[in-house]
Amino acid sequence: MTTVRHLSPLDRLLDSTQNALITLLGSPRAQRLNPGLDTPEAALDTHERQHAAGLMRINHVGEVCAQALYIGQAAVARDPATRAHLLHAAQEETDHLAWCADRLHELGSRPSVFNPLWYAGSFAIGAAAGLRGDGWNLGFVVETERQVEAHLQEHLHSLPLTDARSRAILSVMKDDEVRHADNAMAAGARLLPRPVAMLMAGASNVMKTVAYRG
Repeated sequence: MTTVRHLSPLDRLLDSTQNALITLLGSPRAQRLNPGLDTPEAALDTHERQHAAGLMRINHVGEVCAQALYIGQAAVARDPATRAHLLHAAQEETDHLAWCADRLHELGSRPSVFNPLWYAGSFAIGAAAGLRGDGWNLGFVVETERQVEAHLQEHLHSLPLTDARSRAILSVMKDDEVRHADNAMAAGARLLPRPVAMLMAGASNVMKTVAYRG
């Protein structure tokens, strides 16, 4: 018989703080192997390497935001099943975070210097969404994942043709995001109002522009 652990507000605060420290200052560990591990490294020229690094930095920031969003939502989720759903998605985003960090290192680049800002803002948005109720909570998951899926598709087309290593990582990430959105819909997500979705898209575009440059 499985026992459900009920966390106090202090437990949730400590869990959230630990996640933030690991995401921003530590080295998150993936539970799955890096999809690009067995793909030979391509010979990229300087421009191609910088462009690939810029795209992978955007994806790394996206995973920082996803971590913060889901942890913020889970911190205030009312239903244990919803909280478990969010934490499971967050774990797979940890895989993505680790893979993107590895690829940035391979490309001779670094994560965005603004990651603490992205994390704080996303955590606040996640907590605010969670306070509206579990249907809205899961609705944010759906909209977030659909927007991430769209920009991953853009990156798959924009990557240098020979950069199969980055492409292998992004392909698996894209499949995961589609599954997260589908699972959230099946769990009872409410579709967000169009103005909210548009606001999220606008904020995402600002993040992508800043993250690409550093």
